[in-house]
Amino acid sequence: MNSHLFDNQAAIVTGAGQGIGFEIAKQLSCQGACVILNDANETLAADAARKIRDKGGECIAFAGDASKQDVIDAMVDEAMRCFGKLTITVANAGITLFGDFFEYPAENLKKVLEVNLMGSFLLTQAVARQMRSQKSGGRILLMSSVVGHQAHQFLGAYAMTKAGLEMLAKNLVLELSPHGITINTVAPGATLTERTLAEDPAYPKIWSAITPMGRPAICEDIANAALFLLSPFSGHITGQSLVVDGGWTSVSPLPDLSSLNSVK
Repeated sequence: MNSHLFDNQAAIVTGAGQGIGFEIAKQLSCQGACVILNDANETLAADAARKIRDKGGECIAFAGDASKQDVIDAMVDEAMRCFGKLTITVANAGITLFGDFFEYPAENLKKVLEVNLMGSFLLTQAVARQMRSQKSGGRILLMSSVVGHQAHQFLGAYAMTKAGLEMLAKNLVLELSPHGITINTVAPGATLTERTLAEDPAYPKIWSAITPMGRPAICEDIANAALFLLSPFSGHITGQSLVVDGGWTSVSPLPDLSSLNSVK
């Protein structure tokens, strides 16, 4: 994409200390956007923002739990204080907690719902209010998953939240469109990240074997799709979900679950 495509844009990207979120924040910043980079881990957030600044991007670290209202409000305030506006938001923060449905602990369900659904909802609400007040439109992107489209054993709670985010994006078209705000989702399939590789060293081999394109995604694959939906090229696209999975959802073979390897 054009290296100045996001000039004069100001963004928040949550859960961006590493992996897909970091790649999205990096690409936005390197293509001209000013970015608030959030992660719950303070060290990860600081290191990630420094790496982006070292590449010449404008990026500010903001540590905190993106499912909490006070953290969300503070991020919006920081964007306004530092950049004077907020035009792009990527609700990438999320957690995956595997578990047999029959034994799934209530505390795990609560945490998955809080981070994946409530956090994304509250962040969308806060940034949409700011964008509405600016009267200049904006772009909001929610991070879904292929398991919001296809069943995956031991991911019932996680899948429910991802499907919920896609319905949220579709529903909010009614309320956000009059203000020039688009809202879409990206649904990654199996993706090579620091987390997935740490959880299962065999992850690349397993997912290469069952992905029609012959390999799992890399973070750049997902970020490229995200940036399209955040760019001026997608101004008439809203309420949609873009699946980036190398064709997996078309055939949907399940991996060997003995090691509980995960998708995004």
